[in-house]
Amino acid sequence: MSEKKVSEAIEYRRSVRIFDREKEIDVAIVKKCIEHATLAPNSSNLQLWEFYHITSNEEIKKIAKACFNQPAAKTAKQFVIPVVRKDLWKRRIASNVAFIESEFEKSDSKDKKKTKGAISYYQKILPKIYGVGNFKGWINHFSTFFKGLNKVVYRQVKKSDMRVVVHKSTALAAQNFLVSMAGNGYDSCTMEGFDSLRIKKILDLPPAAEISMVIGCGIRTKEGIYGPQFRVPFDEVYFQK
Repeated sequence: MSEKKVSEAIEYRRSVRIFDREKEIDVAIVKKCIEHATLAPNSSNLQLWEFYHITSNEEIKKIAKACFNQPAAKTAKQFVIPVVRKDLWKRRIASNVAFIESEFEKSDSKDKKKTKGAISYYQKILPKIYGVGNFKGWINHFSTFFKGLNKVVYRQVKKSDMRVVVHKSTALAAQNFLVSMAGNGYDSCTMEGFDSLRIKKILDLPPAAEISMVIGCGIRTKEGIYGPQFRVPFDEVYFQK
């Protein structure tokens, strides 16, 4: 199976609703596609995500049932489930700081000012953003609004704002996965129709974790592509200033 170029993979990718039950997909290749997912850009490089690769028949049946046994779930050969882990922000900050300090020790230039600024960002600024509660978040919101009347300010300061940020980062990673799968000639279908509490129980996730989406994986069938691809005219969504 020859790999496709990025542009070819993007054009090849479709949401496949029915997978071929007779054709298996390589667990190792899907795992490699998940590795590609983790290379996606993400806010402050916190990587507040986890990816659950479902390969056992027993677990596949459980996940499919939690997805209402819709065709894309019932016929999937494997599942990949991106999970949002905003609750791990302290651990991820520590990982970034450790990496920065390690790179500083290996560097010949020893730019102390740059290194100190980066560590300060992770240890002083990010905790104020990710550690904010609902009440403090709304105080920050109104304070930012008035400050923003006279200068440029960062406005995503509520707890709910940061939840959106982390979900966006996880979605970027999921897109990397989808394109990588297509590049390897494999197919996928992202699903939002699922019982999130049941899936969290199946995956044994903590309460703070959130399911971003469920991705069914397999090989397409002809009937699994529901007609020609439709997109609104490009000039309706493209604006050059």
